[in-house]
Amino acid sequence: MVKSFFITGTDTDVGKTVVARTLLLEFAAHGIQCAGYKPVSAGCARTPDGLRNLDAVLLQEAASLPLPYDLVNPFAFEPPIAPHIAASEACEAITLKGLSDGLRQIEQAGAELIVVEGAGGWFLPLDRRYLLSDWVKQENMPVIMVVGAKLGCLNHALLTFAAIRNDHLPVAGWVINRLHGSMSHYQENLDTLRGLLPAPFLGEIPFVNNPLDADLSGRLDISPLL
Repeated sequence: MVKSFFITGTDTDVGKTVVARTLLLEFAAHGIQCAGYKPVSAGCARTPDGLRNLDAVLLQEAASLPLPYDLVNPFAFEPPIAPHIAASEACEAITLKGLSDGLRQIEQAGAELIVVEGAGGWFLPLDRRYLLSDWVKQENMPVIMVVGAKLGCLNHALLTFAAIRNDHLPVAGWVINRLHGSMSHYQENLDTLRGLLPAPFLGEIPFVNNPLDADLSGRLDISPLL
């Protein structure tokens, strides 16, 4: 049975990729055949090999199971805008079936565990009818929530947590990512969330200038996920 975890954030740019990459490296260090899946991305660079999204490339590189890019990121769009708008402009459709087909392909490639990184926050539109969260619900995937530590994060975290639970999905754990080294009362905010969020606390991502290049090994506790 292949395990999958969906990584969502309390907002856009709160560190989903940092957390997803760190988790993949930790799983790989434990000898698990793990893979990353970034089903939808916008803000891709044109390369000789086609469109490439940095987040997806980082997941591809961190995984212990080597996969071609098109499997890691099947829906890729160049403009750095809402994916459903980018898809419409490209005359493409992001379908629930397409997202599931991509996940099945990675399962069949030999993955024991898949870290699926979302885009934006929990309620990301795929079109005018469906949200990305509808697909996560369809797949009944446990969710890992990334909290971006900044002013307003308490409300954002509690709203996101409530939305996930309202979709009848388990919250497998949550991570706080310190976005600014100078955040006022960071520890008090973290302590408040640890008291209010009834889900495993997987750890903290410290403030560093280049988190995607930093060695964050040992920062996250993967034991509740195994």
